[in-house]
Amino acid sequence: MSGQIQVEGDREVRRALRRLGDAAKSGLRATHASAAQIVADEAQRIVPRRSGTLAASIRSAGQIGAGVVRAGRAAVPYAGVVHFGWPAHHIAPQPFLYSAADARADEVLAKFHADIDAQARAAGLDVTTGGVTG
Repeated sequence: MSGQIQVEGDREVRRALRRLGDAAKSGLRATHASAAQIVADEAQRIVPRRSGTLAASIRSAGQIGAGVVRAGRAAVPYAGVVHFGWPAHHIAPQPFLYSAADARADEVLAKFHADIDAQARAAGLDVTTGGVTG
């Protein structure tokens, strides 16, 4: 199936896309950060706990190209073992990061849609019709 895109006011659309491009770096970083935080919050809720140190090591960050959720650090070197397991030592995986991402996928997707739509509107793009407003 093929589709067509009809653009009215080509010059205005290009200007709006340039404005969107200028704001996209900071906007995408913020969108990725807030989406990653959704997953990090869920991971902190479901992570296996003994002392709470592993849960406290879960953190999120936003980059231009991705949102990142990390667990562990130098003081918590066992985060990967808990998450991925260690068959040679009979430690079963408990993939709390993957489970958190799966559990909150719809919320993350909705966040992306809302933020990208808001950024497009701020640049003067009408995201419902594909035209340029104002």
